[in-house]
Amino acid sequence: MRIRLDIAYDGTHFRGWARQPGLRTVQGTLEDGLARIVGGSVRLVVAGRTDAGVHAAGQVAHVDLDDEQSERVLARQGRGGASDPVEALSRRIQGVLGAYSDVAVLRTSRAPEGFDARFSAVWRRYSYRLADQAAGYDPLERHRTTTVRGELDVEVMDAAARSLRGLHDFAAYCKPRDEATTIRTLLEFDWHRDPEGVLVAHVRADAFCHSMVRALVGACVAVGEGRLGPDDLVRIRDAAARVPEVKVLAARGLTLAEVGYPADDLLAVRAEQTRNRRDGE
Repeated sequence: MRIRLDIAYDGTHFRGWARQPGLRTVQGTLEDGLARIVGGSVRLVVAGRTDAGVHAAGQVAHVDLDDEQSERVLARQGRGGASDPVEALSRRIQGVLGAYSDVAVLRTSRAPEGFDARFSAVWRRYSYRLADQAAGYDPLERHRTTTVRGELDVEVMDAAARSLRGLHDFAAYCKPRDEATTIRTLLEFDWHRDPEGVLVAHVRADAFCHSMVRALVGACVAVGEGRLGPDDLVRIRDAAARVPEVKVLAARGLTLAEVGYPADDLLAVRAEQTRNRRDGE
């Protein structure tokens, strides 16, 4: 049985999503908690790995449980428990993680046929929060907001961001990895100030290469400060090479907000298409 998990976490004290020996990670914490419930090791497959310090409000993963593990979920919940292992798992996982844990499984559901948290996804959406002089500093938001000096021009930042949309090679905004493509479809990128004056970016793409969102945000900050012009971001993108003007901003301001999937009858097709494309890269 494949179970979908919708997950949120404060990434401040995690060394990213992926399990690493001797380090506290989101994957390691969740897998260890699930192992206590099912009585054996499990492996989570995630929609997108996040770096150290990056948060998530809408992360998605899946886990496969065999019949024996499903029975153990039901058997270990005690009297008056649920009769469905998916419901039972939902009740028990947060108890294992703790009442004030920095990671939570928001929902568990039986995955539709063909669902793969990673390969069935059609897009990922991130948000990034920036506090400039106009917004001021809020210590209660310090773990999820990056602070910059001076006052930024959000209108020119928004115009520059929108100009980058479309299918392009984003090598100039990615940390290079051997044999990994940097061609992505940027579906959405815009800036606005929220009611508290904090600058918020929404960035959505079919997929992201390493550090892409934080580099795009850094480029927009350079525009907002006047160090780059709005048209420079397209010029830099089309040159397909990293430049010193584009700084990768801190992880604390970045949150994985949502992962998009196609209709249930297209999940398997999408997963196969994505696997074939990745194998060919």
